[in-house]
Amino acid sequence: MTLDDELVFADESDDTQQDENELWDILIVDDDPEVHQVTRLALKYFEFSGKLLNIASAYSAKEAQEMLSKQKFAVILLDVVMETDHAGLELARWIRNDNNDTHVRIVLRTGQPGQAPEREVIAKYDINDYKEKTELTSNKLFTLMYSCLRSYRDIIALHRNKLGLETIIKGTDKIFAHHSLQEFTQGALEQLSALLQANEGAFYGKIEGIAATYDKQNSTILAGTGRFDQHISRKLEEVIDSDKERIVQETISKGGEHFADDYFIGVYHSHLNRKNILYLDGLPPLSELDRHLLQIFCTHIGVAFDNVSMIEEIELTQREIVYRMSEAVESRSKETSNHVKRVAWICKTLAQDIQLNDRDVDVLYMASPLHDIGKIAIPDHILNKPGPLDDEEWKVMQKHAQIGHDILANSQLEVLRAGAKIAGDHHEKWDGSGYPNNKKEEDIHLFARITAIADVFDALYNRRCYKEPWHIDKIINLFQEQKGKHFDPKLVERLVARLSDIVAIQEKYPD
Repeated sequence: MTLDDELVFADESDDTQQDENELWDILIVDDDPEVHQVTRLALKYFEFSGKLLNIASAYSAKEAQEMLSKQKFAVILLDVVMETDHAGLELARWIRNDNNDTHVRIVLRTGQPGQAPEREVIAKYDINDYKEKTELTSNKLFTLMYSCLRSYRDIIALHRNKLGLETIIKGTDKIFAHHSLQEFTQGALEQLSALLQANEGAFYGKIEGIAATYDKQNSTILAGTGRFDQHISRKLEEVIDSDKERIVQETISKGGEHFADDYFIGVYHSHLNRKNILYLDGLPPLSELDRHLLQIFCTHIGVAFDNVSMIEEIELTQREIVYRMSEAVESRSKETSNHVKRVAWICKTLAQDIQLNDRDVDVLYMASPLHDIGKIAIPDHILNKPGPLDDEEWKVMQKHAQIGHDILANSQLEVLRAGAKIAGDHHEKWDGSGYPNNKKEEDIHLFARITAIADVFDALYNRRCYKEPWHIDKIINLFQEQKGKHFDPKLVERLVARLSDIVAIQEKYPD
């Protein structure tokens, strides 16, 4: 823009100054300053969808390219002939192909129609309109701008919804892969924030949110993003702004949704006799479509939330039953129930260390306490004999592995089937000298190999009816001696590497 232009339009910038998110960004690209002046005058009071124009100027294709590399525009009024006879055409090609901007509406304006015939240009270049400068009267320029901006608005709306749909599709597997209610809720909250921020051009800041439950007059935060991510397990009313607390409490009381200028609160009744609460702060201005998408998302994610809650409750119940069954067996052998807890945690530590997938880690953690379930069929006088077993007694004791396998093997539950493999194989040895089936090396199920190490370590570390606890150095020496004989050598190495964590488990669950 020349100095004359700045003087002519100085008052205009003052009169129409608004937040940049409330303006349509337009770029005039023409080497004739007078074209810029006339266009600005004609569009000085133009308004579309409640927003004025923010008009920028470039006086060459090169200058326009630099501007377009840094900023997005809704409409470009582009001269054909500038530095070269086809500078405008080459710029249009660069915008679409190199700058990868398919949204901006490009209107070619030419004072020399013969230089770029309309049919050829329309067919060859991805432009949206072609006008001779002489035909662009003030009224026609208004009409042109309405047409371009309406088209741009609709394209951006479609693109935004496409991004939101892609976000949900990409995030769905991550959300529903979580077995933890907190992880699920965190994933859902992040996907919703991403959906609402899938916008082209304007930056509205970061959406921050809270997902919580309300049960028996108390709210509990399950997940948070932004400044709320450090407030898990706190009450919702303790962390929201005081000026919004009354509205939030009223919405919780009556249910439903409340939309404000920059925040949203939704309360949804659960069939688990509680309420699910979603609070979003720092929202951009929401269209009716945005609000509708938000309502749909919240309603359906609430159903999924309840389903995950029930799955988690089922898994907790299953884990509790396994513990109770295992504790019953251990109580017969006068060992403590904490033995099965320690074995489970040692197994989980080693499984994570060798990078088993999350589901296998969970299954092993829940199934490993069943390793001695077969002892339920072993007579008390053998099970609790304080001294060494004779040959006949040892043969009876060895049967507990096969018995444990047979008790669990026909279950339809994944955890109990895993328990069958563990019970049947955890006394097999790496060199094939174990029982009941003389399996060797990797023929022994990995879960059983891990559990064998956990079980032996815990038995040696703690007092038993037939022995005193061993010193840690003596325990490690035994494992080193039995590496590649009794135990999987790689797992022994991981046991030694994680020794401090495993000793910490012993201290956390003492006899």
